[in-house]
Amino acid sequence: MSDSLRLYIPRPEDGWFYVKMLSDPETMAYNAPWFPPDGCISAPEREWQALRENWFGKEPERFYAFLRRERDGAFVGDVNYHFDPERDRWDMGIVIFAPERGKGYGRLGLSLLIEQAFTKDGVSRLHNEFELTRVAAYRVHKAVGFRETGAADGIIRLELTREEYLRGKKTDPGA
Repeated sequence: MSDSLRLYIPRPEDGWFYVKMLSDPETMAYNAPWFPPDGCISAPEREWQALRENWFGKEPERFYAFLRRERDGAFVGDVNYHFDPERDRWDMGIVIFAPERGKGYGRLGLSLLIEQAFTKDGVSRLHNEFELTRVAAYRVHKAVGFRETGAADGIIRLELTREEYLRGKKTDPGA
């Protein structure tokens, strides 16, 4: 990891970065099965407005932040979690802007999100699922303590509980 990151709650004028990520085919390639042909969102400005209205200031039920590099203040991705009452779980997500991938930001950003969820917002467990072909995403989740809870139809499910996280922090001399 070459740089440290911080969670940054975006201001309305920071929407340019969100729009840039949603419009970037390389960043959004994972999303292509749902938004063909390249995964990009067709009206990113409208999505930014909806995100601001429905997510900001809704903690702990919904949390959203940019990942901001401390060295130069650049945004490198985003993280989020929200409670899904139908499934009784906290779903989470992380996206690293394609030009910033391969620099350790996935692991660092996921660690920041986990810390926010478990120590500040009192979330009981985080869940994520994605295609088995997303090997880098799988490695990053496993590296920060997520465990597999199942797989079906090419989708893997991963989870981390607050207890598992806190237990791991106690046994990790670097924590």
